[in-house]
Amino acid sequence: MPREAPSKVPEVTLIFWIIKIAATTLGETGGDTVTMTLDWGYLAGSALFLAALIALVTAHIRPRRFHPVLYWATIVASTTFGTTMADFADRSLGIGYSGGSALLAILLAATLAGWRWSEGTIDVNTVATPRIEAFYWGAITFSQTLGTALGDWIADTGGLGYEGGALVFGAALAVIVALYYATSVSRIALFWTAFILTRPLGATVGDFLDKPVSDGGLALSRPMASAVLAAFIIACIWLLPQRAGTHPGVGSAQPGFAGK
Repeated sequence: MPREAPSKVPEVTLIFWIIKIAATTLGETGGDTVTMTLDWGYLAGSALFLAALIALVTAHIRPRRFHPVLYWATIVASTTFGTTMADFADRSLGIGYSGGSALLAILLAATLAGWRWSEGTIDVNTVATPRIEAFYWGAITFSQTLGTALGDWIADTGGLGYEGGALVFGAALAVIVALYYATSVSRIALFWTAFILTRPLGATVGDFLDKPVSDGGLALSRPMASAVLAAFIIACIWLLPQRAGTHPGVGSAQPGFAGK
């Protein structure tokens, strides 16, 4: 029987989703800290986080094994860049939340389609080569940015506010979980849907933490909220060890939303 091929991304379990949601919330508060609290602006903030993202993706591609700290640092960089880039597109470019969401949805779909055409699958457990990693991190970045735009669209334009937005996306994720356990819907499709939806959930929760009370938020300090979230993520990585996923069809199936 063929040996299992290790992936460069973690096994998709409950731990994965807990850290992922915390990372997306950190991306929102961290991005707002730089662009608003430090007054860098969306363009300068996007440039800063894009540089960090490129450096971390390059560092992640070079090793041949999965490294939890490096992986989650790259995820945080992608979600922080997604926050500032979505805000730049929505507000500075003047295309609005709906226009930004539509553009990002097209870019994400094109990236996943290119990945599928090139490799025959978009299963995250196959992320074991530099070429597949390039597709993976491209899809991750577009999904994070799309999630930010969707969160802002629902919370602001939709008139639901941050609490209402969090409830909407939380309910949508509950439906995804129900489909996972009760149906045979493609696990790959469920994974990517859940990955996209956890971003606006984190974005609305992050906005709820740091926006003024008059806007429906708690008016907490953005730097303090970011520091607490970062400490929580580090504690999860330290106390809840993760292992790499395995290539589907080569080894045994892995739990989570990333299977066939």
